[in-house]
Amino acid sequence: MSIFKGSGVALVTPMKQNGEVDFDVLEKLLEDQLAKGTDAFIICGTTGEAPTLEDSEHLETIKRAVEIIKGRAPVIAGTGSNNTAHAIMMTEEAAQLGADAVLLVTPYYNKTTQDGLIAHYHAIADSTKLPCILYNVPSRTGTNILPATMARLARECGNIVAIKEASGNISQVAELAATKEFEEGLFDIYSGNDDQIIPILSLGGIGVISVLANVAPKQAHDIVDLYLNGRTEEARKLQLKALPLCKALFCEVNPIPVKAALNMQGIAVGDPRLPLIRMSEAGREKLEKAMREFGVL
Repeated sequence: MSIFKGSGVALVTPMKQNGEVDFDVLEKLLEDQLAKGTDAFIICGTTGEAPTLEDSEHLETIKRAVEIIKGRAPVIAGTGSNNTAHAIMMTEEAAQLGADAVLLVTPYYNKTTQDGLIAHYHAIADSTKLPCILYNVPSRTGTNILPATMARLARECGNIVAIKEASGNISQVAELAATKEFEEGLFDIYSGNDDQIIPILSLGGIGVISVLANVAPKQAHDIVDLYLNGRTEEARKLQLKALPLCKALFCEVNPIPVKAALNMQGIAVGDPRLPLIRMSEAGREKLEKAMREFGVL
């Protein structure tokens, strides 16, 4: 059983002017996303600034999201770490708080081998009953989950049920979709890049974990929904129309642009925490132009 099909928003974590998490704005964001068709919520991932959240803030944000959503859509908690023991602890806590699944980024900085990835993910999966989505984003972590590694983990760990593929390598995604384990339905593939939703759906993916959905939730949902319901030409056109905005949302380090975009839309999510900073004026001009052209400003 898939955790979700469609568009899962990699939600920002809103901050007050004093830098504290703003739970009132969090509720506004979640309700607005639900009303516009978002199919799942990824809380405290990279876009949610997990690296600079204290554990207490991280867990409170998951808790509040679960309480606000009230089972209306899956809440997927980012609990990955380059410290396996810490990832296990955060995953156990997320389960206690009522999360429906967890998103587990590959170990970063200290990194590891493919055998190390297998040991790392085995240890986390074996510690929980929650469904686990692995997150492959080599550009940030320096570590790549090879197709054979994902296939083995899906075979050996019954609760490793999906991968968020953000390698940007469509050939690798094709190899992943060609594995026996994928053909047998042991795991799902989600696009981790908003500019590759349709290509990954065409290889058998079932959705996206999306930054774009923060500022264009209906459109992100519709790209997937149209495609999965056979309206492929409409989906293709919407994907291509979104490309300039997708590019603008990554013209500076995520989540700098997406927080700027939400602030432009009148949703006060604050600035990112250091070491991330407020978007440059040149970046803001580019972003504002793309938002206006896409009809979300």
